[in-house]
Amino acid sequence: MIVTRNIAIRLAIILFVALMVQMTFLSFVWIWGATPGLVAVVVVIVGLLGGAVSGAVFGFIAGLLIDTMLLGSLGFSSLVLLGVGYFAGRYRESFRLGNIWQVALVASVLSLLAAAATGLLQLALGADAAVSPLVLRELFVKGLLAFPLTLVCYPIVRRVLRPALVEAG
Repeated sequence: MIVTRNIAIRLAIILFVALMVQMTFLSFVWIWGATPGLVAVVVVIVGLLGGAVSGAVFGFIAGLLIDTMLLGSLGFSSLVLLGVGYFAGRYRESFRLGNIWQVALVASVLSLLAAAATGLLQLALGADAAVSPLVLRELFVKGLLAFPLTLVCYPIVRRVLRPALVEAG
């Protein structure tokens, strides 16, 4: 991805919209005991479209803004989303993206891993929370919910970032 000033503004708008939808609407939606993770899906999409560096930077900024908005410990979300964006970008650099179903599958797996990594980080660094087998159900549901979110968000983000994309010949 070629990041110019106009593309940076488009990325900022994408991030702002994703954060606002996540914080104002999706955080109150419970489906089978879990909330959909739109920000992680958008980070994966940007990583798949832009590469490892773009995905990692976008993920770090998104995570830092999430931690700041929630008044939580700085670094949990930024570290996890940095890794998610980086791995999505590495996937793009290593494999060819065939269709939207492949993108949705990658986003589902990486969203599941992001939720698991966030929980493990909080547990390892001393967050006071009870751990039960229901955590596994919530992780699985988060991964499942990422699939339809990706089917909706991928064409929109791709269209917005189209001038910056470098397509393989």
